[in-house]
Amino acid sequence: MGSDAISHSYKHHKRKQWLTRQIPEAVNEVYSAGSTIGAYIIFPNNKIDNKQTINGARGCNGKIDDRFDLTLECIRRFYLELASPLQDVFSRYRDFFGLFRDFRGYVDFFLLQDLVTENYTEINFYLPFDNFISAPNFRNVDDYLFYQKKVIDFINKRNNKIDKMYNKEENE
Repeated sequence: MGSDAISHSYKHHKRKQWLTRQIPEAVNEVYSAGSTIGAYIIFPNNKIDNKQTINGARGCNGKIDDRFDLTLECIRRFYLELASPLQDVFSRYRDFFGLFRDFRGYVDFFLLQDLVTENYTEINFYLPFDNFISAPNFRNVDDYLFYQKKVIDFINKRNNKIDKMYNKEENE
């Protein structure tokens, strides 16, 4: 297993410097929030058949662009046996996903409830979602600022869940 960041500031992305240079404070806020435990998850990091790992595929797939909300939609679709941009890589790691039985089990285990609807049937996307038709690019500063708010809010809520879980276990 290896850790993987589930937030992305795009601070060091050359293709997004046209945007990030305009709003360095906002970018740094996402970067700082992304340096907390709530901004990390684990995935298997062993290569199967010398093909990309989940972490590598998330970062290199243009329809995902290393966004975790989009990754989680792919995971949701995997459990429903629906196509997604990460279908092939998830199929290689079927045993890992089988540990959680279903999407609800995966979400609950990793404390991702704030990224799904109450009935676990839809993702609460950071930005409008077009069913993987186009690349998830920021059109302007407002897009990034909306994304920033949603990402930081999710990370803060997840950090609080982790803190409550840890303190509950410590007090038992």
